Amino acid sequence: MDHIIEKNGELEKVISDLKDFYSTENGKRQRIKEEITKNKNELGKIKEELDLLEKVNVLLQKTSEYAREQAKKQIESLVTNCLQYVLDTNVEFKIEIEELYGKPNAEFYVISKYENQEVKTKPHQSRGGGIVDIISLALRIAFLQIHKPLIQGPIILDEPAKHVSEEYIFNVAEFLKQVSEMFNRQIIMVTHNTHLASVATNSYRVELKGLTSKVEKLST
Repeated sequence: MDHIIEKNGELEKVISDLKDFYSTENGKRQRIKEEITKNKNELGKIKEELDLLEKVNVLLQKTSEYAREQAKKQIESLVTNCLQYVLDTNVEFKIEIEELYGKPNAEFYVISKYENQEVKTKPHQSRGGGIVDIISLALRIAFLQIHKPLIQGPIILDEPAKHVSEEYIFNVAEFLKQVSEMFNRQIIMVTHNTHLASVATNSYRVELKGLTSKVEKLST
């Protein structure tokens, strides 16, 4: 009889231990379920944030593309006007932008029209160095004018048209004068060309005599 009572006691202890183990494991299970639910909620929030970031990225990309296209048109227009003013011919400046290694890459072209045909060439292949000087000059002015915020101050030029032939140098001078008036910018220019110097409000000749620079104001 004592043996049976002893066995019952052991069985009750085992049952009690199993109940404690079940209670402990069930508590762990509940905590794990709570963690899973919490992680699912956080994952859902992360997915919502990623979706929002993707939409913002697309919006910024589209905005960037639009701004880039607007700037491209402004630059093309100003440089084209400069070319046509100086060369007195129906020539256009074009910018072609393509993705290269994940970054936008711009190529410059000059479009010349002959009767019903168009010829597209790189600036340095079109009419020699003079046209490169004209485009370079117009690009500097265009970049200054479209920059946001606007860059204030004078335009400083060093021999801006040294490869432009005498045939067109008067037009370059008039173009610079128009730019100064149109954009209300002072132009400070260093040049050996008397035609360019002649359109200036104030002109000075600097001569080196020995080790001394002599400055002489010219009449305009």
